[in-house]
Amino acid sequence: MARPQPPPWVHAAVLLCLLGLGGAIEIPMDLSQPPTITKQSVKDHIVDPRDNILIECEAKGNPAPSFHWTRNSRFFNVAKDPRVSMRRRSGTLVIDFRSGGRPEEYEGEYQCFARNKFGTALSNRIRLQVSKSPLWPKENLDPVVVQEGAPLTLQCNPPPGLPSPVIFWMSSSMEPITQDKRVSQGHNGDLYFSNVMVQDMQTDYSCNARFHFTHTIQQKNPFTLKVLTNHPYNDSSLRNHPDMYSARGVSERTPSFMYPQGTASSQMVLRGMDLLLECIASGVPTPDIAWYKKGGDLPSDKAKFENFNKALRITSVSEEDSGEYFCLASNKMGSIRHTISVRVKAAPYWLDEPKNLILAPGEDGRLVCRANGNPKPTVQWMVNGEPLQSAPPNPNREVAGDTIIFRDTQISSRAVYQCNTSNEHGYLLANAFVSVLDVPPRMMSPRNQLIRVILYNRTRLDCPFFGSPIPTLRWFKNGQGSNLDGGNYHVYENGSLEIKMIRKEDQGIYTCVATNILGKAENQVRLEVKDPTRIFRMPEDQVVKRGTTVQLECRVKHDPSLKLTVSWLKDDQPLYIGNRMKKEDDSLTIFGVAERDQGSYTCVASTELDQDLAKAYLTVLADQTTPTNRLAALPKGRPDRPRDLELTDLAERSVRLTWIPGDDNNSPITDYVVQFEEDQFQPGVWHDHSKFPGSVNSAVLQLSPYVNYQFRVIAVNEVGSSHPSLPSERYRTSGAPPESNPSDVKGEGTRKNNMEITWTPMNATSAFGPNLRYIVKWRRKETRETWNNATVWGSRYVVGQTPVYVPYEIRVQAENDFGKGPEPDTVIGYSGEDYPRAAPTDVKIRVLNSTAINLQWNRVYSDTVQGQLREYRAYYWRESSLLKSLWVSQKRQQAGFPGDRLRGVVSRLFPYSNYKLEMVVVNGRGDGPRSETKEFTTPEGVPSAPRRFRVRQPNLQTINLEWDHPEHPNGILTGYSLRYLPFNGTKLGKQMVENFSPNQTKFTVQRADPVSRYRFTLSARTQVGSGEAVTEESPAAPNEATPTAAPPTLPPTTVGATGAVSSTDATATAAAATEATTVPIIPTVAPTTIATTVATTTTTTAAVTMESPPTTETKTHESAYTNNQPDIVTQGWFIGLMCAIALLVLILLIVCFIKRSRGGKYPVREKKDVPLGPEDPKEEDGSFDYSDEDNKPLQGSQTSLDGTIKQQESDDSLVDYGEGGEGQFNEDGSFIGQYTVKKDKEETEGNESSEATSPVNAIYSLA
Repeated sequence: MARPQPPPWVHAAVLLCLLGLGGAIEIPMDLSQPPTITKQSVKDHIVDPRDNILIECEAKGNPAPSFHWTRNSRFFNVAKDPRVSMRRRSGTLVIDFRSGGRPEEYEGEYQCFARNKFGTALSNRIRLQVSKSPLWPKENLDPVVVQEGAPLTLQCNPPPGLPSPVIFWMSSSMEPITQDKRVSQGHNGDLYFSNVMVQDMQTDYSCNARFHFTHTIQQKNPFTLKVLTNHPYNDSSLRNHPDMYSARGVSERTPSFMYPQGTASSQMVLRGMDLLLECIASGVPTPDIAWYKKGGDLPSDKAKFENFNKALRITSVSEEDSGEYFCLASNKMGSIRHTISVRVKAAPYWLDEPKNLILAPGEDGRLVCRANGNPKPTVQWMVNGEPLQSAPPNPNREVAGDTIIFRDTQISSRAVYQCNTSNEHGYLLANAFVSVLDVPPRMMSPRNQLIRVILYNRTRLDCPFFGSPIPTLRWFKNGQGSNLDGGNYHVYENGSLEIKMIRKEDQGIYTCVATNILGKAENQVRLEVKDPTRIFRMPEDQVVKRGTTVQLECRVKHDPSLKLTVSWLKDDQPLYIGNRMKKEDDSLTIFGVAERDQGSYTCVASTELDQDLAKAYLTVLADQTTPTNRLAALPKGRPDRPRDLELTDLAERSVRLTWIPGDDNNSPITDYVVQFEEDQFQPGVWHDHSKFPGSVNSAVLQLSPYVNYQFRVIAVNEVGSSHPSLPSERYRTSGAPPESNPSDVKGEGTRKNNMEITWTPMNATSAFGPNLRYIVKWRRKETRETWNNATVWGSRYVVGQTPVYVPYEIRVQAENDFGKGPEPDTVIGYSGEDYPRAAPTDVKIRVLNSTAINLQWNRVYSDTVQGQLREYRAYYWRESSLLKSLWVSQKRQQAGFPGDRLRGVVSRLFPYSNYKLEMVVVNGRGDGPRSETKEFTTPEGVPSAPRRFRVRQPNLQTINLEWDHPEHPNGILTGYSLRYLPFNGTKLGKQMVENFSPNQTKFTVQRADPVSRYRFTLSARTQVGSGEAVTEESPAAPNEATPTAAPPTLPPTTVGATGAVSSTDATATAAAATEATTVPIIPTVAPTTIATTVATTTTTTAAVTMESPPTTETKTHESAYTNNQPDIVTQGWFIGLMCAIALLVLILLIVCFIKRSRGGKYPVREKKDVPLGPEDPKEEDGSFDYSDEDNKPLQGSQTSLDGTIKQQESDDSLVDYGEGGEGQFNEDGSFIGQYTVKKDKEETEGNESSEATSPVNAIYSLA
């Protein structure tokens, strides 16, 4: 998918990396300068005799240059020849043959001269030749008689063409000749048989020549072979014999060379060209060819073998590739070798090409023209197209071989110099002007560019400049510090600053300053560093059943200031999101998965600066059906592969394929899939051809012309697909002209002066013949001009030098060596767009409300759009708020109005603010100029919701409310409105309303009902009205506890600050919960009896069951309340405390057991209200006697934890906690019996609590 073009004032840093860093200096076109050749035809210009002749020559200069031509070194008078014309403002020659004439009359050597008052520039010498495709001479060829096993050469000797034709061999019925290491075509076009076999006379042999420009194929009369043999051809047993030659009575021979002949030869090649060495040998059996280089190895990066190893090609040869190569031909009878001596020569090539020289008056300079070649080239200097020797003398100029030195240059020294360097293999011609200017520095790029780049990438900041004398350039960051160069920075000769690895601290404003003796100029570039786009949760490979739902995750982290686009590919092609799929920002969900959904899925997360990809594979399993009979109950599997494929009924466009099915493995075969592979366009890639029912094992396949088919078959049942069968033998169909043309033909401009024509290329089954190419035709729509055409072997063609955004008629026709396809359809395309030249005028703004405005403007003229009008776009920004103390962001925003519209609405504005607005026209290339800036003011609106609304309940009588001012007042606040009402479950009380001043942010509510909760709704007001409201609810208080004889539940306890521990009833706990953390304690031990001595008073822990009141869902109150009270059960200190208590209880039980087993007694303290300390002496006058009933386990003892240790005396009677009232004290103060849960205790008896068994008391009881 093409990404949208950024606005012209935003430049992606990656584009700057493409700028040249050391090219020739360019003089701005508004300054005087000599001519420069910008475009010319190739040196060897071969043209099609059926078309008009075009010889190109374009140049620039100030003033604009005039042009004239020479032909064969003599002046060519264009005006005298009615067929010849020169394009306007150009030197391009057009020779028109529509009214007659012979193109051969215009062959010769042409040269273009571009001249203005400052000098003359020359083009290359262009050798014009007309393509020729002479006819093959008629000849009668006698049958070629040859003994079986003997070598044979069938000579082609094609007629000489220009350029040389492409040679290929076919039969007279246009069947291609199968080539292998025994039979192959040489580079000279001859057909070589290393040894002739009797089957070679099954066909005749015809040499074909294809001529490029005329698109014609000429066929030579065919050769007929007559092979003398000792055995008939139909002896199939001998044909497949492992030693076929001996079996057929053919004597075996050692290899000998058919080409080149002899044992040694030599070959010359030019530097930069391809070197092709060839060795073709005869022998029985057919020899193998191997290649070597004497004294070294073959260059592995440039060498490749062709024509069954009979040819060695070395691409782009250089001097080090010269030397001796030899080919070794060998079979089991022996070997022979041929040595080829390779010499590498070189046409001239540049070592130092002369560059334009720009000097200030009085400066010195030099032009250098240095080239190399083999043999060494000579250098000739010219000035304005004349030899330097015949030019007027110049005392400021000195010629020293390949260098011209200028001293103390003056304005009169301006000229264009030509350097011509040549040897016997070619020449090079270069123009370089000397321009003398006095110009202060100037910047050539837009000012204040914005460049965005991804963190840790490399980027370049460009600062093109000009001046004479050549200015020096320096870079600074944030307007201070020293010149930036070295370390992470590098400054190039053209002024570009490279930052090798971008870091966050590199963000800022960079200033480039160009200085010479006439002044200075500067420009600024703002660099923004963006975070990279990364997929942090990638989709995973999944195996799912058919019909289920699958989700592929793709979670992305990216820079928030960049627009993120997440797309999906399936099998590396764009995924169509159908009704069964749901694409979300971080996932792709597929409902009802089917077999066709199987494949690879790629998540592509991209911004305008970078992208990241992640891939996963989805495997779909067929669902298993319930067995309906005994056979179905057997284990099922995929079928075995089909076998023994056979091709019969061979026809020109069809063939019958037969196969033997494999075992179905207890699941009937439902389908057979026939696949094919061809070896020309996509060798090794298998394609589906057709599908047949599982009941057949033979089918007629329809075929395409000129495809070398190979087939295989796959069996399918409900479990899955079998492995493919082994391939069939190959079958090649005969060729034919294409029957269709490429699809999806488009013409679109990629630059303002071109049009790129693209199409979807045809595949192997639609090529129908060798050498598939495309004839591309185009012309301006609604004109009578002739069609332009070009022959293309790829899938695109670029038309250059087009006007801006004009329609073209386009045709693309397929052609192969057998002929052309049908006449193609005409498609309308457009050349490239340029930026719009005009801005919308008479922009009017009408304020609709506090957040929206209506825009109206006059449309621009269509010729100023210079492309397809995409939209009118408004850029607007918030300049300030009418509330003087409020800071606002001035970030630019935009609103687009697609199509040719004259009005639109901009919404989502901030109320009570000052705005500015500009409008532009947008086409496919980008924004046009901006309109006049308009200002407008939005009226007051309603405010946003108050921030941080908090509800606190310090006790059961009051509720405190606090809030902050709205984030967006949207006007002058006039106050706040509070509505609240009590509720208890589904019962609602009376609603009350309070109004506050704009400065009040606190309020206290006195609770009339301590049981009910309250719901509060708060909103802010301006003169326009009330804004968005926020709702909170008071915290939920637990209900009062109810004693029960059920298994006890520990009540919530409050951890205070003093360290004492006391149990509380439900009311006290609820009241304390607003100031301290409520901790629900979970019982962790079995019920047992614990006796604790605390200040000589034994107390018990009451078992209390806490019941929470029903809660009501509210908008936000739960989070407002519980956020201040984290779940204490998950706190580390709480878990440690619980573990410590459990450990102490365990130690206590062990000690009790030891004491009891010894018959001892527990000392009981008699003194009350005496603080217990570690130094207290033990009292031995009281003990706890165990009875038989004491062997019961502990009942559910409960400990109430509070931050303090409080010593309370329980007013409960211990008898009330015994069983049947039997528990009582002994005389020594011991309590006989066991602690148990209090029975039938009425809630009306008051606030009763017992002292908890503290872990501190437990420790002291062990002392």
